[in-house]
Amino acid sequence: MPDDAAGRLRTEGGEPAVEFLSVGDEPAPAAVSAVLGLAEGAPACVRRRRFLLDGKPVMLAASYLDAVLVAGTPIAEPDSGPGGIHARLAELGYGPVRFREEVRSRMPSPEEADRLGPAAGNPVVLVRRTAFAADGRAVEVAEMVLDASAYVLEYEFDAP
Repeated sequence: MPDDAAGRLRTEGGEPAVEFLSVGDEPAPAAVSAVLGLAEGAPACVRRRRFLLDGKPVMLAASYLDAVLVAGTPIAEPDSGPGGIHARLAELGYGPVRFREEVRSRMPSPEEADRLGPAAGNPVVLVRRTAFAADGRAVEVAEMVLDASAYVLEYEFDAP
């Protein structure tokens, strides 16, 4: 989901909102470093958000980007501007043209349960989305944790 996903959150009613939690450089997790082509321990610019529906948290999201690539741009600021970080990446010549998602489910970690507040016993759905620029470079890894009871994941694609 893009940064402005609250505007696109399809619901059967309800008011979506996004809480911006933080932005800053921190060491990228090993799996993220590998995808973004960063050296182990290299910094990533991390943008953290919490999505709500009718005031109830339904998703936690963290976007990881190459800190060197986005340093000094609105991507490294709380307000990335109209069109979100994908529009800013396009301005840098790295606009996403392709995405890959990995989807899995599990029980929430204690921190996720605290921040997301799913009903006891509810699993979460993890979506790891990688955005690729036209040259094939991975430019963003977004990790989203969804309250499974709040979402329907719908996919449509052409047959090979």
